Amino acid sequence: MTIRRLLAASSLALVLSAGLAHAQPAPVALERVEAAVAAETPRVVAWRRDIHAHPELGFAETRTAALVAEHLRALGMEVRTGVGKTGVVGVLRGGRPGRTVALRADMDALPVLEATGLPFASTATGTYQGNTVPVAHACGHDAHIAMLMGAAEVLAGMRADIAGTVVFIFQPAEEGAPPGEPKGGAALMIEEGALENPRPDAIFGLHVVPGRPGTVFYRPQGFMAASDRIDIVLHGRQTHGAWPWKGVDVIAVAAQIIQTVNTLTARTVDPTTTPTVFTIATVDAGVRYNIIPDEATLSGTLRTFDIAQRDDLVRRAGVAIDNVAETFGATAEFSVRQNAALVYNNEALSAWLAPVLTEAAGAGAVNAASPPTTVAEDFSYLSQVVPGVFYHLGASKDGADPNTSPPNHSPGFDVNESILPLGVKTHVLSALRFLERP
Repeated sequence: MTIRRLLAASSLALVLSAGLAHAQPAPVALERVEAAVAAETPRVVAWRRDIHAHPELGFAETRTAALVAEHLRALGMEVRTGVGKTGVVGVLRGGRPGRTVALRADMDALPVLEATGLPFASTATGTYQGNTVPVAHACGHDAHIAMLMGAAEVLAGMRADIAGTVVFIFQPAEEGAPPGEPKGGAALMIEEGALENPRPDAIFGLHVVPGRPGTVFYRPQGFMAASDRIDIVLHGRQTHGAWPWKGVDVIAVAAQIIQTVNTLTARTVDPTTTPTVFTIATVDAGVRYNIIPDEATLSGTLRTFDIAQRDDLVRRAGVAIDNVAETFGATAEFSVRQNAALVYNNEALSAWLAPVLTEAAGAGAVNAASPPTTVAEDFSYLSQVVPGVFYHLGASKDGADPNTSPPNHSPGFDVNESILPLGVKTHVLSALRFLERP
């Protein structure tokens, strides 16, 4: 555990255990929250569909950011734009003094060709790595934005009864830093003061994923994997495809390296203690069927839950890749860049949140001990600065098997709109109940 995390945990413990000097108002009744959420739901659905039809890639979310900022200003909030290029921060100050809590949503879409068949499906394009590509909200961020906009509306309507401050963070570029950018959205927003003035005592976030609609699941400590981007550049010697012995065959080297990486994780890491995925996902080499090229480029992803184990695996992978290349007479350049840290849910805050989420979703709908998942989220950087909890909402279609539902990042991924009110409600109640603590 880092010093920063220890300090954040200590600060949270003081916040959770110490009473405030001023008197706390009576808790806002659940019935009042539910009525406000129900009234806001048609607008949340409309926002989601509008944003879904107009997706934008990371750090290009100009239309989306303008929509969000206009909405927050109309609610009378203090609004900062351009935080982390296209990020938006809204500050809602309650009618009484108190703590500060933050709620976060991500705004970027993906270079994916949508195949949902929705009447509001995306036909947008964008620029990625110099190419014109289709763009779609294939990860559900359109729903995240709409739900947090709805929560902002509901909480603004309760401003007089709120003891404290709610900070709304609409973040760009969650899917990682675009090519040529050194940092992704969360890291850049932190650097530019998104978590300052005021500084939150806690932060909450959510993500829609395949799962039974209406369910909420998460876990304390390590919930979502740390994500590293892996790049390997192989240098050989070009030759005729009929005379491979007259050159250095980087295609053969690439094939051997892929098998080595797969074997390294499958045979040296215990998956029951530290889930680990090391995937080579792209291979780029050659221009003609009968020419063995002099260079090949591979890229992939490493997902881990243990820092020491991750560091050791990276070290051993580097040695193994160099050895394979040397065996063939080639050379290899191996580099690693972190895209997201481990999503670490604060233990005390996780335990406190379970009954709040149950209040929102109902008995039996919350699993606070869900297995870890190897997908990643840069919410991890936000929760390194202040204590936080990140949870998932099941968003599969009614009656669908979540195990066979189209996953996030696939062309067929879609969000069951019936869960949108629940996301608004979990946001509202997590903020209210945190600020209402005596």
